[in-house]
Amino acid sequence: MYSEIVERKLGYNDYDMYLYCLRLMSILTMEKPTTIKMDRRNEQIIVPKFKIETEIINRLQKSIEYYRENMENNKVEFRDYQLEIIAKGTEVINKYGFVYLAMEVRTGKTLTSLGICNNLNPTRILFVTKKKVITNIENDYYLLNSSYKMEVINYESLHKLEHTQFNVIILDEAHCLGAFPKPSNRAKQIKDLIRASKAKVIFLSGTPTPESYSQMYHQLYGLPRSPFAQYESFYKFAKDYVNIKQKKINSLMVNDYSDGKQKILDVMQPYMISLSQKEAGFVTEVEEQILTIPMPQNISDLIKRLKKDLVVQGKQEVILADTPTKLMSKIHQICSGTVKFESGNSMVLNTQKAEYIKKLFKDKRIGIFYKFKEELNALKQVFTKDEMTTELSVFEDTGCQVIALQIVSGREGISLKNADYIVYYNIDFSATSYWQSRDRMTTKDRAYNKVFWLFLEKGIEHQIYKAVKQKKDYTVNHFKKDLLSLI
Repeated sequence: MYSEIVERKLGYNDYDMYLYCLRLMSILTMEKPTTIKMDRRNEQIIVPKFKIETEIINRLQKSIEYYRENMENNKVEFRDYQLEIIAKGTEVINKYGFVYLAMEVRTGKTLTSLGICNNLNPTRILFVTKKKVITNIENDYYLLNSSYKMEVINYESLHKLEHTQFNVIILDEAHCLGAFPKPSNRAKQIKDLIRASKAKVIFLSGTPTPESYSQMYHQLYGLPRSPFAQYESFYKFAKDYVNIKQKKINSLMVNDYSDGKQKILDVMQPYMISLSQKEAGFVTEVEEQILTIPMPQNISDLIKRLKKDLVVQGKQEVILADTPTKLMSKIHQICSGTVKFESGNSMVLNTQKAEYIKKLFKDKRIGIFYKFKEELNALKQVFTKDEMTTELSVFEDTGCQVIALQIVSGREGISLKNADYIVYYNIDFSATSYWQSRDRMTTKDRAYNKVFWLFLEKGIEHQIYKAVKQKKDYTVNHFKKDLLSLI
């Protein structure tokens, strides 16, 4: 028997070997589009990408079955609420051609969407997501052992798709398509993809409209049967669904379309299935603790000079803060020990925060959220490559104790269930970033999470925290009021 299966790799359990064999199978059985001539016309078909001996495929299939039997006790089982949503979602998507799963983080959106696909009997589906979570999504797909083929791609790589022959398209973190009043390039690509494939669509998001109800229009932009399809553009949609206001930008008055009306969500009711963590049975408590450390003298002096003169001239670089927005941004950077110069170059000014984290959380598994790229460089100056990674798979599968994630890119789709704590090197101006990123450790079976915020004494971070905790973005108006209390 053992000669007929793929031998176990060192350190791999049955689950690891099962996924390993499935990955090999998925690679060796990859397909590609090709054009053939039929009835005097060209037609595109899908053919095998590689010529693989039948014996190799049979051996892999036997290996998959062998390791799957060994791990039978760990097979995927849907929770009751997932089964209910799968049944309802199947009904909705069959009726309207799409369904929107508005399920809060950690409630199992991915598995639920794949469960709906199982009921649709597709031959090929496309899962569009963010790059950092592709491996996790593929693992869920392999564990379900579905009969359909699935391609997983990140939004930034949509232009690399070789064909559009999909029965179902799943759009993860769909709210990222919601820019307005003009559609983003990403939304245009998805529109073209939906129209070309004629696929059914599953939208996934824990926060469908995190900043404005107006974000819903371009998420459904490509759907022929969108409830807003009668409106050819966002501007026409806005006349009926947005309280259009005026705001001043650089001395010019422009239309503000951010006040979308409640009736946007009312119209979406037949197509949307919502689930909160509380409804899913989560009882997780998140405790937050602010760690305040003294402000280094070089940071204090720099902020004082910038507040007074709005410019700091060095030997080779210049820090310019000639507008309230730039002053807010520069002080935000400097408080965490980094700065971006007027030239576009940037540098680490101080590694005190990184040193404090390494000392306080020694021997703990932690996820660190940083804001600016130089903050990651500061962490790299303090933590070795063996101590810290930026890859979730390395953090999960090795003894690496620390993972560093950028707040905005890491706030969605990432699970830090194996971390003891989350530590914030800095804080984002966005309330969405606050509420989503702090939930990264949450699972249904985890009753307690602890989150640490690392702020400088008299730094801007305290004021930002007060705003975002009240579900308000930190803006220049906040900053102007807070400026006097800094330093």
